[in-house]
Amino acid sequence: MARAAGLVRDEELPAGSKASSTAVRAVMTANKGRDTEPERRLRSLLYRRGLRYRVNIRPIPDLRRTADLVFQKARVAVFVDGCYWHGCPDHYRPATKRSQFWQDKIQGNIARDADTNRRLREQGWSVVRIWEHEEPNEAAERVMAALGDQ
Repeated sequence: MARAAGLVRDEELPAGSKASSTAVRAVMTANKGRDTEPERRLRSLLYRRGLRYRVNIRPIPDLRRTADLVFQKARVAVFVDGCYWHGCPDHYRPATKRSQFWQDKIQGNIARDADTNRRLREQGWSVVRIWEHEEPNEAAERVMAALGDQ
């Protein structure tokens, strides 16, 4: 009825959009790249334990990759990875539409994560990767352990 009354209109996808529909585009643009709920929970726990850190910065200035948390003096970089976007072995489920595009995208993310880990370690950094589904207190303990190893 709303459509018939002219209150709702069909939106068109912008030129060059890779989304298969306007609904898919809305969902994809709503996905956050930083300050996600798992990141905020982890930061809160670490802050309450007296730790101070930088948020969403490049651990190495000439490396075009940002870590979610950076402990510069201790040289520890923490990444909180989303299960879908980083190919979690427990929770990743392949897309059904445009499956080859998404498979290539996720495999590229996994390869970039491995390259990031390697490059940071070569520069003397410790890397902590946390899945979004991990229990926050356990994740905080892993970060504390990495900081304690310094």
